[in-house]
Amino acid sequence: MNNKEFISELSRRVGYKTDQTQKMLLSVLNAMGDSFLEGDIVQMPNFGTFEVKKKLERVMVNPTTGQRMLVPPKMVLGFKPHPSWKDKIKNGGTE
Repeated sequence: MNNKEFISELSRRVGYKTDQTQKMLLSVLNAMGDSFLEGDIVQMPNFGTFEVKKKLERVMVNPTTGQRMLVPPKMVLGFKPHPSWKDKIKNGGTE
């Protein structure tokens, strides 16, 4: 599903016009992005939790040359789905 299809389906479900739905979705995503930049956890009930985590510095070995390199620490965005979604996906969409 691409962005246009997603916006169309969402607008159909919520009963708003497509352009209103797109503005609403962009507002939600911008608010989530601001929260991520502040290091906050974003929890969406019955969907899952988004969290910014710090990956520590580590040593990596290039398999071709055998050269060891230091990988600097970085921030990554993680997602943990709600247990009900895990079960739905495991069962192929049926419960």
